[in-house]
Amino acid sequence: MGTRSWMLLIAVGLGVMLNPLNSSMVSVAMPSIQQTFGLDFTTVSWIIFAFYLSSAAAQPIMGKISDGIGRRRIFLIGLAVSIIASFAAALSPDFAWLIGLRILQSIGTSMMIAVGMAIVRVHITEKQGSALAVLSVFLSGAAAIGPFAGGLLIHAWDWRAVFMVNVPVAGAALLLAWRVLPQDAPQAKPDAYPLRWAWLKRIDPIGILLFLSGLTMLMLGLLTSASSGRISVGSAGLGLAGIGLLVFLVRHEWRHTSPFIPVRVFVRYPALIRVNLEFLGVNILFYSIFFGLPSYLQQVRGVNELYTGWLMLSLGLCSLLAAPFAGRWVDRFGSRPVIRASALLMALASLGLLGIGPHSSLLGFIPILAAFGLANGLNGVAMQAALFEHSPVEIVGVASGLFNTSRYLGTILSSLLLAVLMGGTFTHEGLGWLGFILLLIALRLTWTGKSGNGRKSRLPNP
Repeated sequence: MGTRSWMLLIAVGLGVMLNPLNSSMVSVAMPSIQQTFGLDFTTVSWIIFAFYLSSAAAQPIMGKISDGIGRRRIFLIGLAVSIIASFAAALSPDFAWLIGLRILQSIGTSMMIAVGMAIVRVHITEKQGSALAVLSVFLSGAAAIGPFAGGLLIHAWDWRAVFMVNVPVAGAALLLAWRVLPQDAPQAKPDAYPLRWAWLKRIDPIGILLFLSGLTMLMLGLLTSASSGRISVGSAGLGLAGIGLLVFLVRHEWRHTSPFIPVRVFVRYPALIRVNLEFLGVNILFYSIFFGLPSYLQQVRGVNELYTGWLMLSLGLCSLLAAPFAGRWVDRFGSRPVIRASALLMALASLGLLGIGPHSSLLGFIPILAAFGLANGLNGVAMQAALFEHSPVEIVGVASGLFNTSRYLGTILSSLLLAVLMGGTFTHEGLGWLGFILLLIALRLTWTGKSGNGRKSRLPNP
């Protein structure tokens, strides 16, 4: 690759890394935010819910919008929005403002995730595999170092630093992207009202609204019950309303010509349901530890943010180390044995949580975190291979979009699980219950039905 291609790759990499970086740094910042605003854990969990809910909706929307107004413009706007939202979030006067700006930050970073990969594929024509691998390093590396970087920043300042650090990173990416990103091809301007309406219909705003409102109401109902310790008429009503909206979402998406969640694909290819449910499960397992353990270490064991970041680094580094080997193992043995091996690792790690006592050495968390990290690295490749094994070439794009939706739902459900188990604050007993539930999920994944064929994967041509 030439110098200009490398500059373009760095500009895109700096942009796309902001989404995983901001979702991972906050795991260490949650106890400090909780203390600053006098919140219980259930309430502060919305800093995770809000980010992933808005990301789940924003990324497909921005991908479709970029077809109309251009990828370069979306990427640059995303960087500008991220700078503004991050700077303002660091100055938030209360938690409501922080949540609103966190949503705005999620939308800005989602703009870059939605179009960054496409920009590289279109404008770097030589050694595309190497270019995409470099982008993966930006994405995986940001998620891996996020907790450590967050712990270091909070130790030096406070939780506001995890937002303020985005300003120089996004600013450098904006200046570089402005110079090196090629102009998009001229777009046909839909100057007639019917064309504008058709373009809006393709985005499926009703489906997006039903998805967000249904999931939010369901979570509110569950979290309200968890906080109060009883099921009230209000919490039950919210939960039932959320379920009703999600049922209506399925009906709407079945009839829509360009659905936000193409349910017909699931019906036509039922193996995709198993793959996505498995991927949802492994994300519940991984992110329950990713978001839960930092709060436990700080609130229950009294560990400072810096040491928490050091401990969590073993999770990210092992995930990075496992990924290169996972591809070779999948090519040799197929996706199924690798998925089962990762589930077994998570089961052993969950069992390790049950063996942690209130005064156990903190070093005992390192093998547990390492096992979850190795399993996550294996899953990242094996689950993608399982998806491709069951996705005909003509629907690979749709299947990949659904796959990412399963990732976000797993992340959201992991936060919901933590909020329900922990309620107002973390306890050692809550960690034990978390380990028990994660063990059950991991054992179920270990013996799940076939979603891979157990043979060498046959990936479709792009």
